[in-house]
Amino acid sequence: MTIVVNVGLGILALAGALALARVLRPGATVAERIVALDLLLLIVVMGIGVFSIGRDTGAFLDVLVVVSLLGFVSTITVARFIERRGI
Repeated sequence: MTIVVNVGLGILALAGALALARVLRPGATVAERIVALDLLLLIVVMGIGVFSIGRDTGAFLDVLVVVSLLGFVSTITVARFIERRGI
């Protein structure tokens, strides 16, 4: 089981690096960066879930829920900002 967890965390780390490269890409619009940041947050949530499974504990699930809710609220807030501003 630890091999599967380590491989999963490695793949998530690679995906996180690619998402971070997308955020830092020059010439990207605000909307593209927000989508990339949302993807990065989703990768963090998945990483917390895989880590929780690897440790065989449910202690991290509260953190998972809080990070998910924070990501949802921040994405909605930025989307409304973009809509009103017309970026």
